[in-house]
Amino acid sequence: MAMGFRLSSELVAGVGLGALLGWAFDRLLSTSPFGLIVFVLLGFTAGVVNVIRSAGVAPNKSGR
Repeated sequence: MAMGFRLSSELVAGVGLGALLGWAFDRLLSTSPFGLIVFVLLGFTAGVVNVIRSAGVAPNKSGR
């Protein structure tokens, strides 16, 4: 159960951080809603990659 909470929190954190960065980018440059959309998608992608690495499905890039 702890592993499930860890994996889900990594995914939510990736999407949340992407949304926060996209919102800030839009506020700074007045490009709404394009920055938010792009950064949420990037955050989702980063979250999925982190979940796959943490679950042990894909090897780390360190080669160990």
